[in-house]
Amino acid sequence: MIADRALLSEVAEHEFGALGVPGTVVHVADARALGEAIGDGVCVVAVPGPQPEVRALMAEEHGPVVWLDLARDDGISPGVGATHLHGRGIAGLTWAIRHALHRLDHPSRRIPYGRESDQWGDLYLPDEAGPLPVIALVHGGYWRSVWAADLMEALAADLVGRGFAVWNLEYRRPDLHGWDATVADLASGLAALAGAEAPLDLDRVAVAGHSAGGQLALRAAADGARVALAVSLAGVADLAEGDRRWLSSGAVAAALGGPEAYTPGVYGAASPLARLPLKVRQLIVQGSGDDLDLVDFSRRYARAAAASGDVVTYLEMSGDHFAVIDPATPIWRTTAVAISDALR
Repeated sequence: MIADRALLSEVAEHEFGALGVPGTVVHVADARALGEAIGDGVCVVAVPGPQPEVRALMAEEHGPVVWLDLARDDGISPGVGATHLHGRGIAGLTWAIRHALHRLDHPSRRIPYGRESDQWGDLYLPDEAGPLPVIALVHGGYWRSVWAADLMEALAADLVGRGFAVWNLEYRRPDLHGWDATVADLASGLAALAGAEAPLDLDRVAVAGHSAGGQLALRAAADGARVALAVSLAGVADLAEGDRRWLSSGAVAAALGGPEAYTPGVYGAASPLARLPLKVRQLIVQGSGDDLDLVDFSRRYARAAAASGDVVTYLEMSGDHFAVIDPATPIWRTTAVAISDALR
């Protein structure tokens, strides 16, 4: 490993304690030892080193393994049943442990809606008779591929416990596939609910997105997705201003293919503020301790949506950027009640 062993152990032990689960950190010497460790049937988070024979294991099937790749390698595809997190550095070990625990405690059914490795959704069903109201979750990460659907798994577990079916959607991100692929995947991924062969009430579907996912959720509603409610959780609601303010070091222009001056039609179609009225009920949720530009975007968007004639609820409470997707926070608990009221 090109990483400090003690630091890896500190991160892992801290997360074990935070989650209240037993865990063991084991350092293995080579590919054979790693193969034996991940094949013994227990829940494993594997952090491979740079050796080719070790990294080749990521392309094989090894049961309930979550891979954390410190050295991003787009040439490696995880095997069936494996998950591959990359690009998040050593701090990604926290996310990998959480992901492993969620997969163990909250089984879901993965349903592909396309041929690419990022075209799928995880469907979670509560132990209740249908037809069930549905929440489709769209993760954020400023449209960059290092962030994935595992970000929303805690919300998925919370919502299933509240009696909702949950569709945690993965999609191709524009940094690797282009903006058109991202837009197409949101439409296809939401439409795939109709063929899920589950007791779903497709007249009671909400799409809820966090951060960049909030923009995608509102855009999907504007494009005519079959949803009764669109929820923005600290969403990027004004892309033109987000580009001008160099949000997240130029994330908007990087995702949309350039500054607004060179691609005005793309911005006009993509920015929720420019698409009003959406003619879909909306819930705009914003933590007051978030990036002040996002607070500004959410407040101005909610006012503009109401002025356009849309039915919109604005909810701002104490919390940072991730509080809105943390089931333990007051802002999320209030949001969950508002979603339930809107769909039920």
